[in-house]
Amino acid sequence: MTVTRRALVGALVGYGWLAAAGLQAGAASVAAQSAPQQIPRSAGPPSGRGDQAAQIVGLAQDIMAQLDLRAVIVRVLVDGHDLVTQALGESMTGVPATPDMHFRNGAVAISYVATLLLRLVDRGLVGLDDPLATWLPELPASDRVTLRMLANMTAGYYDYVPDPGFTSASYADPFRQWTPQELIAVSTAQPHVFEPGSNWDYAHSNYVILGQALEQITNQPLASLLRQQVLGPLGLHHTDDPGTAAMPDPVLHAFSSERRAALGIPASARFYEESTYWNPSWTLAQGAIQYTNIYDMAATAVAVGTGVLLSKDSHQAQVDPGLLGFGEPLPGCSGCRTLNPFYNYGLGVVLNGPWLLQNPLFGGYAAVEAYLPSKRIAIAVATTFAEGSFDAKGNYQSSGAALALYSGIGALLAPDEAPPHPPGSG
Repeated sequence: MTVTRRALVGALVGYGWLAAAGLQAGAASVAAQSAPQQIPRSAGPPSGRGDQAAQIVGLAQDIMAQLDLRAVIVRVLVDGHDLVTQALGESMTGVPATPDMHFRNGAVAISYVATLLLRLVDRGLVGLDDPLATWLPELPASDRVTLRMLANMTAGYYDYVPDPGFTSASYADPFRQWTPQELIAVSTAQPHVFEPGSNWDYAHSNYVILGQALEQITNQPLASLLRQQVLGPLGLHHTDDPGTAAMPDPVLHAFSSERRAALGIPASARFYEESTYWNPSWTLAQGAIQYTNIYDMAATAVAVGTGVLLSKDSHQAQVDPGLLGFGEPLPGCSGCRTLNPFYNYGLGVVLNGPWLLQNPLFGGYAAVEAYLPSKRIAIAVATTFAEGSFDAKGNYQSSGAALALYSGIGALLAPDEAPPHPPGSG
């Protein structure tokens, strides 16, 4: 099955958080034997924080060794100051990872799309509770689906990602350029998962549709809107949607065994292929399918966490924990669940207790950007996977590695507001 941010909803209750709980106790020790000696070091943390910086690097090295990661890039800001910026491991064999390397940001762009929507709300161009039918009347239930429902994943549209036909097609040709119309067609060919507004389900379809609506509202391409209204104002010069699978140099390369089962590769045979340029066109709204680097990821955590581009009311709406306890498990709906203090959803933002984050996973890349408003801590993590990160069937065994590192760093820097784990995970 194609592994994406949706899959990490499950990973939150599984290996990633368990790993974080087990590794926090060893955060103070630096595993020298696993530290790549050739990796460039950061310029140094603010005065008095050198021990914490060393602990963060040590935690990253421990997680790399225990979860068999190929590379880790981490950047941590405290009150806007660089505590640590570090790259560990290799991009490709013999090529060290560096902090300026570009990688896929996946669901991080969801926060940008939601921020764009809220900026249009602030300008009085739309309301969050305007019906989708105003712009896309041809879509099923568009008279009952609102822009807010698309943004907070309560619209009830079927998620095309786990669809068996889509999964087979995407793994058969990982370089295929999917159009929004094709993705929406897969989604709307199935009935609504639930009545709009009555439950919650992480569905990529919501943001593909929202992207189309935003283009209709403004009569502009989404990529241009995001550059003008979000990326440009935030100074995110290393984040963009090029319209293809291209990324500018330097690139953090990724590798995966995900296609083993789809291609019928026996478990006894070695199978580990480069996935850097798999086409991410299916992952999100056209115009919001982006690359980034660790500097822009950390800046994004601060910007979204503080709501710098939004009015006070819109920022509060984006991070509102009002979906706590919302929704009940539905038969046949793996994403429908009761949202809780360790995983809640705002408008394009994940609420992990007091932390605000996004955590993408795609084609051998996994990342987290997170912010703790009370202490002004921003954490950005990007990881790639070594061959041992996959089991004999090609499934991820270490999909929660970026979450584990974020969780460990959060517990180290803010022990009284550590990222909460699901019950029973430590």
